[in-house]
Amino acid sequence: MGAIISLQFSSVNDFGSELIRAFDHGKFSHVDVILADGELLGARNDSYGNIPAGVQKRPAGYANFSAVKRVDLDTTPPCADRFYKFLDSQIGKPYDGEAILGFAVNRDWRDPAAFFCSELVAAGLEDAGYFAYSLAAPSNKITPADLLLALSAVAPV
Repeated sequence: MGAIISLQFSSVNDFGSELIRAFDHGKFSHVDVILADGELLGARNDSYGNIPAGVQKRPAGYANFSAVKRVDLDTTPPCADRFYKFLDSQIGKPYDGEAILGFAVNRDWRDPAAFFCSELVAAGLEDAGYFAYSLAAPSNKITPADLLLALSAVAPV
């Protein structure tokens, strides 16, 4: 189609990552967007070096990843442009710790005040019109595994 959106699904070997993988029955506990310069953009609850938590750009090797899967989404240039503009507008927003609790209390992930990793990417893809329809997953369940499953319906992963 002329443009690629690249995502990196990953995990690290720590308690938080293991808990996320156990909860969503997936291999990955995190997802970042791979930017043209190789940096990764995503929402994290922890800081790395002098990079604070929340929606931030981070260097490609910012964590000691134990598992990594790259997913390239073929799309149109206008869709990719809108996706990256959405992401740029989210930089600096806080990590959405409430949403993590929302898995238990039914919080709507479509609240744009804060994000966790997979809800940030899903919101960006929806905003850009990547999906033909709004995601049908329950509003409080957009985990990395759910996002990977949704993407498998529209792109080879």
